[in-house]
Amino acid sequence: MTCFPLLFGKKVSSVARRDRDIDEELSGLQNVRIFTYKELRNACDNFSSANKIGEGGFGSVYKGLLRDGKVAAIKVLSAESRQGVREFLTEINVISEIEHENLVKLYGCCVEGDQRILVYNYLEKNSLAQTLLGGGYSDIQFNWRTRRRICIGVARGLAFLHEEVRPHIVHRDIKASNILLDKDLIPKISDFGLAKLIPSHLTHVSTRVAGTIGYLAPEYAIRGQLTRKADIYSFGVLLVEIVSGRCNTNARLPIGDQYILEKLCMGAL
Repeated sequence: MTCFPLLFGKKVSSVARRDRDIDEELSGLQNVRIFTYKELRNACDNFSSANKIGEGGFGSVYKGLLRDGKVAAIKVLSAESRQGVREFLTEINVISEIEHENLVKLYGCCVEGDQRILVYNYLEKNSLAQTLLGGGYSDIQFNWRTRRRICIGVARGLAFLHEEVRPHIVHRDIKASNILLDKDLIPKISDFGLAKLIPSHLTHVSTRVAGTIGYLAPEYAIRGQLTRKADIYSFGVLLVEIVSGRCNTNARLPIGDQYILEKLCMGAL
């Protein structure tokens, strides 16, 4: 009988300590607006499926109308995700202090109980994965001029993260689904949950390998030594996708045609 109160007491203490740590981290940030859960729930009509605009490994994204009239993308982290809190704090720490035309803009966040929510500016034309590579209907005309502008915009965003920000930021998950387009088709790099900071005096940092298969730089995947070159490799894969208009991997194709980089190396693309 005495075991159960001890177990439950320990669990509550652990949750309280985690929440206190999050509050302490957020309190040190100057440019982050704290939303209430009720406010965000109302903004997207009780997180209705009609307002859902995306879903990923760490939760769902909804379109919402904030009280100040701004349309926002509201990213709700899944309560079941063990990595959710760490990704949540990383994303806020990285993106809250920087601003660039080719990066998404963080409006704020919500921390209430188990709720972890990020609020970003809404990008009208969705991601490259859906509009260019998704195979569904899109009203965007991806002519060569448009593709070139998108490539240059992503490159400028990466150059800002890699060269102008101190310490340097390595995104670690550059891919088509993390490149969003606004109404003018200006690309915005999104989802900084896996980002790492690299001080300028270091050549690399050793870390667990994270990212998306098909975009991972071989040397990073093998040795776990992260440099800015990992993002550059991922960007190279993205360039091939933008130029060719197809995903880097497609398991529905014949075996010899499934991997676009393999075909490129063989000169068959």
